[in-house]
Amino acid sequence: MDYEEGLFQRLRHGDAAAVAEFGELKRPQLSAYVAHHLGAALRAKVEPDDVVQEALLRAVQNAPLFATSERDPFGVLCHLAEQAIIDAHRKLIDAQKRAAGREVPLQGGAPHSDGGGIIDLLVASMTSASAAFSRNQRELRMWEALDTLPEDQREALRLRYVDGLPTKEIALRLHKTDGAIRVMLTRSLDKLQHLLGLSGA
Repeated sequence: MDYEEGLFQRLRHGDAAAVAEFGELKRPQLSAYVAHHLGAALRAKVEPDDVVQEALLRAVQNAPLFATSERDPFGVLCHLAEQAIIDAHRKLIDAQKRAAGREVPLQGGAPHSDGGGIIDLLVASMTSASAAFSRNQRELRMWEALDTLPEDQREALRLRYVDGLPTKEIALRLHKTDGAIRVMLTRSLDKLQHLLGLSGA
């Protein structure tokens, strides 16, 4: 058995030491992923290496995930990095918006908040990776359902319901039309509702 095969076997057993080892092995690729997804506003406030370090810490803390997830190990690392980026954005960017009185409400009056409670569940799942495994089975199911969506759909949902951006700004960021973003958000929510068995609820 070669080193890589042995490492993967240990990962599949949720070995925290193996997760740490794998994380360091994949640090360059993970750094590239974070740099690509960080965004200019957040990059001005946080170092990409700090986000990578946070993602690797979360990976070790959630080592059993590598034994239960259907994703490949690097895919799990990327997902945890995405969660770290979301949390950093909420802490550094959204806090600034709140201080300036410009926060867009995520419930009630938010445009396209179709689905009611699904938005609360969506936001909770997208802003707390570890909570999805330790606190709430519904969040775990949402987390898994989100994994089935294409990256651009997950990003659109994050920008709309976590960051509270208007669809026109999301369209500019994702290089799509406002109408296309509205359709994407509606279809993504519909698919999540269907996967979670909430359709018609």
